[in-house]
Amino acid sequence: MAYDIQLKRVYSEASDDDGARVLVDRLWPRGKRRETLALSDWYRDASPSNTLRRDWHQGNISRPVFVRRYRWEMADAKDCLIPLMRLARQGRLTLLSATRDLEESHLPILREAILEALAEEDRQANGRDVSSPPCYAERFEDSNK
Repeated sequence: MAYDIQLKRVYSEASDDDGARVLVDRLWPRGKRRETLALSDWYRDASPSNTLRRDWHQGNISRPVFVRRYRWEMADAKDCLIPLMRLARQGRLTLLSATRDLEESHLPILREAILEALAEEDRQANGRDVSSPPCYAERFEDSNK
C-alpha cells in the first residue's frame, strides 16, 4: 500500500489537502501561536532528543552520525512511531518542523522510518484477515464494540 507523507515548514500556510498536520519538534516554533497553525497534534516523542538536536545544530556531529543516532533513538522507543503510523493509514500525513532546510532536518529520516515500519506491518499482515500490529489495534477495538 502506498502512503502519503509530506514534509512542510510549520511557518508555511496550511492547505486543505495537508491531511493530518503534526508538528514533530521538541521545541515550540518561535513567534507562532497554536491556534494559527491548524495542527492535528504536537508530537515530540518522535523528534530527536535535545542532546542529539543540539549536537547536530552546533556542528559537533556529521550528518551520517546524526542519522544513525536518531534511528537508534527511534529504535529504543519502539512505540514512538505508532501514532504517526495510525495517521498515515488514515490518509495524508503532513510532518511539520520549524527548521529552515527540511531536507537536512530530521523529517526525511522520520518519514523513511514511518514508511519502513508501515511496510513491515503490511508484510506481517499480508494474507491474514485480522492483524495484531499496534498500528491496527485501535481499528479492531472499535469494531469489537
